[in-house]
Amino acid sequence: MELTVNGARTFCYTGGKPFDREKPTVVFLHGVLNDHSVWILQTRWFAHHGWNVLAPDLPGHCRSEGEAPGSVEEAAGFVLALLDAAGVQKAALVGHSFGSLVALEAAARSPERVTHLALVGTAFPMKVSPSLLENAQHQPMKAIDMVNVYSHSLMAPPPSALGPGTWLQGGSRALMKRVLASNPRVNVFHRGFAACDSYAGGEAAMAQVQCPILFVLGKADAMTPPKAAQSLQKKAPGARTVMVEGGHQMMTEAPDAVLFALRDFLR
Repeated sequence: MELTVNGARTFCYTGGKPFDREKPTVVFLHGVLNDHSVWILQTRWFAHHGWNVLAPDLPGHCRSEGEAPGSVEEAAGFVLALLDAAGVQKAALVGHSFGSLVALEAAARSPERVTHLALVGTAFPMKVSPSLLENAQHQPMKAIDMVNVYSHSLMAPPPSALGPGTWLQGGSRALMKRVLASNPRVNVFHRGFAACDSYAGGEAAMAQVQCPILFVLGKADAMTPPKAAQSLQKKAPGARTVMVEGGHQMMTEAPDAVLFALRDFLR
């Protein structure tokens, strides 16, 4: 599905089902140097179980045009404009990593439009090491290797993931290289990491959220360790937390656990 958002063509994966405004909508937001495909297993389930799914490639990423967001706030503005473009008044937001901060900021800006907020692999502050920031800017292939070591606790997927013989780290590397190459004008890798690193509004944003909140955290996550979400959890005392057996890329390492957590939360 293609929408025009802020004057730019935006691609949204809908889980293989046509978009129907009469159904409830859930928006899936990807992280740095990813695209909609990181949610492929979860989005297809929701699309085939009564939900509208909108899983966009963020602006300047892969199949979406426009300027890649330079801040969490800018990306949150895009999400709300996306809802306008789709004709959706209210939606659930699910975000991973950078996308979790974007979902949080969007829910704070327009609390009346967000029915549920799920933060997957989140942290605040989401600081990025200086060496990783520098490599993302000047040696992105090296940074891609670093990130994939930190993001995975497994070399191969469990049976419920992408199938026998799948190499999780290799697949993730290939995706990140493709996303980086999709925008020759801007280094979306460094820009995304810099946006994570500089975001200072997490606790203030959480105080503005009015909907139910879910934290989905990976027990073996080395990029955003579970303890790094504590500042947000303290600001959301009524939130639910689900710990899954996996690393930062838990959507592929623990696909069923992530799906079941989201399914039970959005019921």
